[in-house]
Amino acid sequence: MTSAPADAGTRGAATAPPEDRRELFGIADLAGEFGISTRTIRFYENKGLIHPTRVNGSRVYTRRDRGRLALILRAKAIGSTLAQISHFLDLYGEHGEGQSRQLDYVIAETSKAIDELEKKQLLIGDTLKELRAIRQACRDRRRERGGGPAAG
Repeated sequence: MTSAPADAGTRGAATAPPEDRRELFGIADLAGEFGISTRTIRFYENKGLIHPTRVNGSRVYTRRDRGRLALILRAKAIGSTLAQISHFLDLYGEHGEGQSRQLDYVIAETSKAIDELEKKQLLIGDTLKELRAIRQACRDRRRERGGGPAAG
């Protein structure tokens, strides 16, 4: 969608604002911009995470919907669940009054995720040491039996 519908009281296609200043977007616009399918966007709609309006039967997304979609995709990329994303978005409120609660939530959730990943990193390090020791022991044993060099 290159411009808002004429009956919405906004400019026509010939005077459409640049992409970053547009107020309304079509589903194909957002899908193309974020490199996702329209089905993905409809999925987030069905989950109540974004709320487009309908104009002549077409979905029309606001800058707020666009921003929420960007947050959803970023949160999914770092492993957040839909429940966590929904909670985060709900904290914002209607006019941004919950931004400090959002920040507190993100600080708490990222702290938990960092702790979890650091524990996993230690376990991975221990597992790698053990696997390397096993591999070396097998190579040594093979050499003792007069075999050729082992692969890897």
